[in-house]
Amino acid sequence: MAALAVGLSGCGKLRKRAAVVNADDLACMTRAMYFESHQSSRDGLVAVGSVVMNRVESPDFPNTVCGVVTQKNQFAPGVMTKEMSPRHAPFVQEAAAAVLAGERHPRIGNARFFHVASYRAGYDNMHYVVTTGGNAFYEKRRPEAVTQPSPVAATEGITG
Repeated sequence: MAALAVGLSGCGKLRKRAAVVNADDLACMTRAMYFESHQSSRDGLVAVGSVVMNRVESPDFPNTVCGVVTQKNQFAPGVMTKEMSPRHAPFVQEAAAAVLAGERHPRIGNARFFHVASYRAGYDNMHYVVTTGGNAFYEKRRPEAVTQPSPVAATEGITG
């Protein structure tokens, strides 16, 4: 596995840290973020990446970024095989590197799931935490512990 030293930048400002990230993790994270939220905001990208990392840390999912991203029926079809636009890929890769270096969307919390914001599911165990980048992010909880059963109003401009 190759490692890359990545200088993180965002919003036109150079961040004070550089991170060493695994090249395979970076490729898988970039692809997941690109195909799940590539036409959205940086917030939407970081939120998708935060969900990936929450899954990596959960015993219910594979314990690697690539394991999570390639898990059957979890991410966009063709996530690892479709072509990415060279125009958008650098922006997405910067956000992916930031997530791998520890950045998280501040409203994601423990959410490990999301769907397109316009979708309305009929389940009673979905506790919504944020809507951003065209997706609604949620935690699965016991029905009696759900206090936000529908997607919240969309917010943008939270991440750096």
